[in-house]
Amino acid sequence: QEHYNMLNQKINYKWDFVIMQAKEQYKAGKERKKEDRYALDCQERAYWLVNRTPPGMQDVLEYGVDRATDPNENKVNQVRQLF
Repeated sequence: QEHYNMLNQKINYKWDFVIMQAKEQYKAGKERKKEDRYALDCQERAYWLVNRTPPGMQDVLEYGVDRATDPNENKVNQVRQLF
C-alpha cells in the first residue's frame, strides 16, 4: 500500500507537470503572430516528413493492443507463435 501511494503520488505530480506545460504552450501559441505560427507549422511538417516511418515498417499508431513485443517483427512469425 505504501509503495502504491508513493507511485500514485509520483504519477500525479508528473501528470500535473504535463498539464501545466500544455497550458503554457497553448497560451504561448495564442500570443504568437500569424507568421510565426505558420513558420512553426512548416517546421513541424518538415520534421515529420524527414522522420516518418520507412515504407514497409509499421508505425507506432498502426498496431494496437494485440501487438507483439517488436512491432516490426515479420507477421508470419507472429501468427506461428499464436498456434
